[in-house]
Amino acid sequence: MKRAAAEIIREYGPFPGVDHVHGLTFDGQHVWFASGDKLNALDPANGKMVRAIDVPAHAGTAFDGEYLFQIAEKRIQKIDPKNGRVLATIPAPGGGGDSGLAWAEGALWVGVYRDRKIHQIDPQTGDILRTIETTRFVTGVTWVDGELWHGTSEGDESDLRRIDPRTGEVLARLEMPPGTRVSGLESDGRDQFFCGGGKSGKVRAVRRPKRGAAGRS
Repeated sequence: MKRAAAEIIREYGPFPGVDHVHGLTFDGQHVWFASGDKLNALDPANGKMVRAIDVPAHAGTAFDGEYLFQIAEKRIQKIDPKNGRVLATIPAPGGGGDSGLAWAEGALWVGVYRDRKIHQIDPQTGDILRTIETTRFVTGVTWVDGELWHGTSEGDESDLRRIDPRTGEVLARLEMPPGTRVSGLESDGRDQFFCGGGKSGKVRAVRRPKRGAAGRS
């Protein structure tokens, strides 16, 4: 397993009226992040908030290329980002203990925090298609270039972990500075991750290691 210190490239926030950042996602232009009663769109180029959607937003957030998906208590809402309308609702597999949310391979991937699990679910029905077990509490979840990454947070320690999607084996770790919590996690599809900062009210950009990059084992 490769281990390295996470390289924080930039911090955004805290933002007015935001006291907690939950899940987040990236639509190719804006970072959308959940703050309890709103979904907020952040321009990562200038760090400014550009709009908000009034919708319950308590945990993970995802984007399928057209629609946003947002965990709200025990359900997942499908939202049209153009007008903020909730188009559909499905049950969340963790029954309220859900954390991260990602879109990949035509399915939703849902972290269940204390169960240390990631479920692949049908986005139409919420049915669980398969389950990956991990060794740490799961916060954010993201896929990039066929790699499955998830955030962790236990005690004063948080990190980003790349795991084998078949076995749950940890393949790489990026260790966040002590006390730096990771809530949501999303890749920009290229060379960085966006991380929710929990109660700090911040969003952080972390450099994604190149494939095969050296790290201590």
